[in-house]
Amino acid sequence: MSLKIGEVAERGRVNLQTIRYYEREGLLPEAPRLPSGYRTFGDESVRRVRFIKRAQELGFTLAEIRELLCLRVDRKRDRAEVRAVARAKISEMEEKIRSLEAMKRALEHLVKRCSGHGPATECPILEALDEGK
Repeated sequence: MSLKIGEVAERGRVNLQTIRYYEREGLLPEAPRLPSGYRTFGDESVRRVRFIKRAQELGFTLAEIRELLCLRVDRKRDRAEVRAVARAKISEMEEKIRSLEAMKRALEHLVKRCSGHGPATECPILEALDEGK
């Protein structure tokens, strides 16, 4: 099936600029052009756009998605490689969660020190930020 860029964007639930961006980033192969200058895409392009968007929703970076796309099309590659990429992403997420939890605890401590009354210039939260405590 031959699709125009707008149709790929619509079916992939992204905008036109996203399709162009994916092409520039090498995530989506550049489509051949008709004599009229219009580019033509196949159904695989829509599938690939959806794959990229779903991977982004799961937190994968474009570099990681590029690796997943390579794994997806190379029959010589093993599922263990895909699993390893996913496990690495989980580990990265767990580290980010730990970091966010530590930031939250520190901010909660600062909030407890502030009564919420009085001049902002004497706020212990602002003072702690200024002192780097």
